[in-house]
Amino acid sequence: MELLYHYIWRHRMVGPRLLTCDSRPLEVLWPGRHNEDAGPDFQGARLRIDGQEWVGNVEIHVKASDWYRHGHDSDPAYDSVALHVVAVDDVRILRRDGSEIPQVEIVLPQDFYMTYACLAAEMKGVRCSRMIAQIPPLVRTDWLETLAMERMHAKASRLLEYQSQLQGDWEQAVFTLFARGLGFGLNSQPFEMLAKNLPLKYVYHHADDLLQVEALLFGQAGMLDSSRNIFDEYYQLLCREYAFLSRKYVLHPMRGDLWKYARTRPQNFPHRRIALLASALHHGVRFTDSLISANADIDALLELFDWHLEGYWANHAAFGAEGGEISAPRNLSESSRRLLIINVAAPFYCAHARISGDFELAERGANMLTRLQPERNSIITRWKEAGLEADDALRSQALLHLRNEYCDRDRCLDCRFGHYLLRSRAGSTRFFKPGEEKNQQSLLSL
Repeated sequence: MELLYHYIWRHRMVGPRLLTCDSRPLEVLWPGRHNEDAGPDFQGARLRIDGQEWVGNVEIHVKASDWYRHGHDSDPAYDSVALHVVAVDDVRILRRDGSEIPQVEIVLPQDFYMTYACLAAEMKGVRCSRMIAQIPPLVRTDWLETLAMERMHAKASRLLEYQSQLQGDWEQAVFTLFARGLGFGLNSQPFEMLAKNLPLKYVYHHADDLLQVEALLFGQAGMLDSSRNIFDEYYQLLCREYAFLSRKYVLHPMRGDLWKYARTRPQNFPHRRIALLASALHHGVRFTDSLISANADIDALLELFDWHLEGYWANHAAFGAEGGEISAPRNLSESSRRLLIINVAAPFYCAHARISGDFELAERGANMLTRLQPERNSIITRWKEAGLEADDALRSQALLHLRNEYCDRDRCLDCRFGHYLLRSRAGSTRFFKPGEEKNQQSLLSL
């Protein structure tokens, strides 16, 4: 409830003119800056109380008595509070020096509160699904375009964070982004750990020998143990190669139990993804140069990601007899390659622009998404049922970001959909205490 009052105050949804609890006229000239750290909730507010202008802080509580329950009466940080905003006026508030703090009581109208309660209810899926039809198409389009760019920049920031973590090694950072992309969600984190745990310079030094590249990747992935699969000649050969290379380069493998296999078809096991990555490295892929050369061209990128499995992995899903032989495509499907364009290539162009200043390439990278088919998953299906259908990958990325970063994180008050729905209620309701005349000003349009 207090969070909702923060929202109302921050967006001036109670109007500029109110009455204090002792019936003095109150004008809100500036609500102040929202403070997310310790101390009063809003800092530097400008208020005019009974004709006198004040500059100070604003504290918000559900009950006025929460001031004492939270110990603010003995905290010098709260001596500068110029106004106390409450839902229930149950006690007068005094500073440490005995002076009274002006207080204003704001009571939410039932319609406004019910809209917020619907948005904030703890339920799975799209919380505003029954109200999306009330949001104008222009508001939807504008917010989804913003969300798509927000997601793109978040992924680009991840790449730049990799670079920072890897002591400025850009190529290793891009390799890490590629590896994470090959995890396709389920194994993204283990793939990221693998890429960070294997210096690319060692791989490039042995790139002309596929077996050694595979040994480095599978060994660092924690998938090699010479006491297992003793009758699998290929597996034992990898173990011997990795034992030699790990001693040579002082390498330490990650935990093999981090890889996930639940609800995964054999042809999509992480073993095959690692083998594909080894194949790409063996055939001389240089990630940064290859992406720049592709120049945000979809056909060129689809060809770049068209890696092929060779030898053992052409018909195996995992090591040994228990892995079983399978009949499956020896390369990534086109839909998987398109996912790499969405999750790897487009963010790369965005991040590269921040370093190189080539924003034209970044724009072409973003425009690629408007020419790609949208992802198909349960989240996109749920949005479609709610009335928001993804026509292309840019929009599906926006809807994924909306669900993951706003709906699932209870950020309805930060979402433009939630903001619009609450504002639409604000335009036709008033905040007041039933039976009283004060604080009945209509909520302002935002």
